[in-house]
Amino acid sequence: MNKILLVVIIAFSLSVWAQNKIAVDYFNKGVKKSESGNSAGAIIEFTKALKEDPFFTGAYLTRALEKIKIKDLTGAMTDTNTAITIESKNADAFTTRANIYYKLKDYQNTIKDCSISISLNQNDYISYNLRGLSYKNISDIKNACFDFNKAIELGSKSAMNNKKMFCK
Repeated sequence: MNKILLVVIIAFSLSVWAQNKIAVDYFNKGVKKSESGNSAGAIIEFTKALKEDPFFTGAYLTRALEKIKIKDLTGAMTDTNTAITIESKNADAFTTRANIYYKLKDYQNTIKDCSISISLNQNDYISYNLRGLSYKNISDIKNACFDFNKAIELGSKSAMNNKKMFCK
């Protein structure tokens, strides 16, 4: 899941210039707290950023990732849904929500959100791998192996392990 956090942080760092400076300052403090393992402190900083700029998609997604870390899947889902409402073409938001659905063992919705994410970003190896795992969990090994292979093509190391375990 650290890879998802890194992808989200990088993606939103590029769009941060368009945000309110005070919100960005709180966001950056939240990222530092997250990097030091302080999820509770990070959530507080991301919440402050959102009070300054309630349309700061990156703050919703990074706060959702911190909530996932502390097992607040309901709060993470709410933040991710808000991010999708604000920015409906955000591949990272769909990947994040797919991750939450996967943790909830809702494999059909995981597959759906991974497919949306992939349609928005065809190089999203995290979504290919996650969708592959979901296919495996519903016993669709053919599609699982296809997705693991695609994820491997795109550079996923964990998909290599999944392919070895599940594709014979």
